[in-house]
Amino acid sequence: MTKRSFRLFAVAVCAAALAVTTAAAPTVVAPKKPTITVYKDPSCGCCKNWIEHLIKHGYRVDAKDTPDMAQIKSTLGVPADLRSCHTAVVEGYLIEGHVPAGDIDRLLASKPRVKGLAVPGMPVGSPGMEGAMKQHYQVIAFDRNGATRVFAGY
Repeated sequence: MTKRSFRLFAVAVCAAALAVTTAAAPTVVAPKKPTITVYKDPSCGCCKNWIEHLIKHGYRVDAKDTPDMAQIKSTLGVPADLRSCHTAVVEGYLIEGHVPAGDIDRLLASKPRVKGLAVPGMPVGSPGMEGAMKQHYQVIAFDRNGATRVFAGY
């Protein structure tokens, strides 16, 4: 075998090894996010905007239009002082109001012993309530006994 043919052989072996190694490398796929069931008034525009925020951040959404949101909130156990316009359920947690998707991600990853998260009222600048102004607001974690704590602040 000549030096030239040996070099060609060596290059071919390296190329074949690279191709096999690359083909065998596992593809990392991010796990799919769960479906969030959102209860909302059919005429509420900010609820639709919040749903678009969730979808943009990888969530699948099952939107349920209902004219009696007060009954839904009472049935699910949303504390009266934390209520907002829409209520959602994901993996057993309640999500009340304009909670950012990143906070839902953190909730689902850490799985704290809480009933859910809430952004009381409808603060301008929160997801679904974007506008020229921005209010400071807090995401509140609440438990089954009514205890609350700040989960995040914006």
